[in-house]
Amino acid sequence: MPVIYWLTWGWKPCHNVLSSRNPTMNRVNPPVTTVLLARRSQALKRHLAEAAAGNGVGVHQARVASRRLREAVPVLATGLKDSKADKARRKIRRITGALGAIRELDVTVALIDDLVKREGVPRLALEDVRAYVMKEQERRREVMLKRLGRVNVDKLDKRLTSLAQTLEQAGTDDWREALSKRLLKRSKALRAAVADAGQLYEAERLHMVRIAAKKLRYTAEVAGETGVKAATHAVRTIKRVQDTLGRLHDVQVLQTHVAAVQAQPPRASGAQGGLEIISRQLEEECRHLHARYLATVGALQAAIDDIQAVVAPQVARRRKSRGPLKMKLSSSAARAASLSKASAGTSHR
Repeated sequence: MPVIYWLTWGWKPCHNVLSSRNPTMNRVNPPVTTVLLARRSQALKRHLAEAAAGNGVGVHQARVASRRLREAVPVLATGLKDSKADKARRKIRRITGALGAIRELDVTVALIDDLVKREGVPRLALEDVRAYVMKEQERRREVMLKRLGRVNVDKLDKRLTSLAQTLEQAGTDDWREALSKRLLKRSKALRAAVADAGQLYEAERLHMVRIAAKKLRYTAEVAGETGVKAATHAVRTIKRVQDTLGRLHDVQVLQTHVAAVQAQPPRASGAQGGLEIISRQLEEECRHLHARYLATVGALQAAIDDIQAVVAPQVARRRKSRGPLKMKLSSSAARAASLSKASAGTSHR
């Protein structure tokens, strides 16, 4: 009976089922699909705990981890029966949604802190904006914690464990074709979003480019982790564009809060004029970021071309693994692996 690598939140190998009867059958290295799932599940568990503790960085990382897991699960579960993948994905989607609103305001507060350090920013007006945002931030944090509390993490753990066990036993490459098709679908969606946005500064269309870029990036990351090197360069290019558009979106969100404060009676003398100055400064930054995005469109289109012409076909063709993906094992797992190898060596001598 082989060593079974199964998934818990802590990614621990079941090394106590080693069979002395046929040691050459023991397998320490799990399938690539199990490793891909484990990496993303571990990240979600770690950062979700930080988010629940009120860590702003943890909120962001947990949301990213949930999106990565959502993108990977349907691909890895292709062709599997009774894997609980759909139920797991629905629970992960609820986690993503719960973290979304508070993440946006955490970034807004960080932007305000950055503005304080700049010359020529009206401090009194900025304090009005900070007070408004922080009040809403507290309210949304309470909502986040309630929504997270409604997600049964134990059930999610069981769903992911069930999927990992099924992946361990399946030995199928159906997921490669699914990943290839998903890469083509995501890349076409991004190309269409870029074309729709054109050269004009239009917030909603640029937001759609950012969302499409994010989805393609997380799918391409899976391809890169399977050994398709061309995916790595494409991911870096997409990430640069995503970072620029992400910053643009964050500044636009701050603009809406400034406008909301402008609609209220000013709390301090001269604050209204200060808010107008802040609004103009934010608009200038948005235009600058938009120009930066336009300068990267050519590289982004080239990355899309590479994904469609090189990455997707390589993923579909890569039927034979060049070697298992490596994952750092616990000391107990490493000892089990050593014992397995030693036993195998003895049996051959």
